[in-house]
Amino acid sequence: MAKVRCLILGGGPAGYTAAIYASRAGLEPVLYEGMEPGGQLTTTTVVENFPGFPGGIDANSLMDGMRKQAGSFGASIRRGTATSVDLSERPFKVTIDGKETLEAETLIVATGATAKYLGLPSEEKFRGLGVSACATCDGFFYRGKDVAVVGGGDTACEEALYLAGLCRKVYMIVRRDVFRASKAMQEKVFGASNIEVLWKCQTREVLGDDSGVTGVRLVRESGEVFDIPVDGFFLAIGHHPNSDLFAPWLETDEKGYIVTSGKTQETSVPGVFAAGDVQDPVYRQAITAAATGCRAARDAERFLLEND
Repeated sequence: MAKVRCLILGGGPAGYTAAIYASRAGLEPVLYEGMEPGGQLTTTTVVENFPGFPGGIDANSLMDGMRKQAGSFGASIRRGTATSVDLSERPFKVTIDGKETLEAETLIVATGATAKYLGLPSEEKFRGLGVSACATCDGFFYRGKDVAVVGGGDTACEEALYLAGLCRKVYMIVRRDVFRASKAMQEKVFGASNIEVLWKCQTREVLGDDSGVTGVRLVRESGEVFDIPVDGFFLAIGHHPNSDLFAPWLETDEKGYIVTSGKTQETSVPGVFAAGDVQDPVYRQAITAAATGCRAARDAERFLLEND
């Protein structure tokens, strides 16, 4: 059974950054990239809000650069997904793809979160071509244009308000006849002159052509079907943290996000750390994920110094 000092699960900004820091600390980390190498960021196109790139950078290029940087310091980066774990004692046992089992002195969980989509074929067709689950990431591209936001909670209202500062018109598509958002957030939405709420509506189809999204086909509760012309279609119906595998062992909150301790990335199990969107229900940005990856690696280094 292979033994490693620091095992990292997840190949997004958090995982790659953790690998960079762990490598430089001499922890000889092994990183498994999971089902989505590069993480959620690779579902977008150009990243314009990551520091150091005034002209923006292609999302895949950014993640490829992080990956290569981690490898240049000695991290062993491998394809594969953790399929079972035993965190009852150190060294922790992690099985990859149901085959190989490793023993890890420390474990960094950076498996991210998955945005919830409606499940429409047309939604999948135009993902990255006008369909997005992150207004902060992609809203800039729709400056002066019309967009739609699906959802009725606080996150949807936040996304709509952010887009309202950039776009000409923002439609909010709400399934019910009321918001689930807080009263304060609702008042902000109602006070925005360029936000129109479409109550009791559901999305039937995302419309578009070779250039991307051109509109959305909606259906009212009454059965009436109608189209609205938009250039962007934003999902704000929540995220699911990829924590199910670890939930039997680690403390999670009511939504499944792994709970970390204070200003560290420590979990409820000593020697196990969490970083990135799997433990962050609030910010969900590449830069914040990278920061927690750094912290997790530093925490793992300190843990090994104190416990080896």
